Amino acid sequence: MNAHPMHPFLARAASAAAEVAAAVPAGQPLDAPTPCGEFDVRALINHWVLYTSHGLEHRARRTELPAELASRDFTADAGWRAAYAAQLERAVAAWGEPAAWEGDVDLGGSPVPAVGIARMLIIELVLHGWDVARAVGAEIEVDEELALLVGEIVEENAELYRQYAGFASAVELPEDASVWERALAASGRDPRWKA
Repeated sequence: MNAHPMHPFLARAASAAAEVAAAVPAGQPLDAPTPCGEFDVRALINHWVLYTSHGLEHRARRTELPAELASRDFTADAGWRAAYAAQLERAVAAWGEPAAWEGDVDLGGSPVPAVGIARMLIIELVLHGWDVARAVGAEIEVDEELALLVGEIVEENAELYRQYAGFASAVELPEDASVWERALAASGRDPRWKA
């Protein structure tokens, strides 16, 4: 079975996200601020877990995301970090099937090519992974090749995301900023943000 060439990037993004989740301290205040101004830590983690693990698998399988998941507080379960990592593994495995990358994914009456969905979920994994990491004083490990891809996907989708308030305006950076910092800044995130 030949996986899609984008699959290894998806797997690396999922691995980076799982490591961030594992680094969230047990006593982390869940009402603390995050780089996503509309989300506190609890809301951000719940959004991230829902869409980047459960949503990721359901998109690959072309199945509906159960309504009960949308209202679940994943952080209420002390084992949410391990559960997220396990769900990410299932989701990445689902995208390991070549058929997952073919055709469209229906987003409520708007068909979107499966490859485009996977690319958007890659950036959700690592951009929100960075948001969570920053909010809790952790780091996210994104290699340069993945950072380049994230920057490319951000640039492709930035205007659309800004129309729906998914991204803020791009942040200006010094000349010596890294590839990863540039990807963050293009998505409206300030790499210098601290909790």
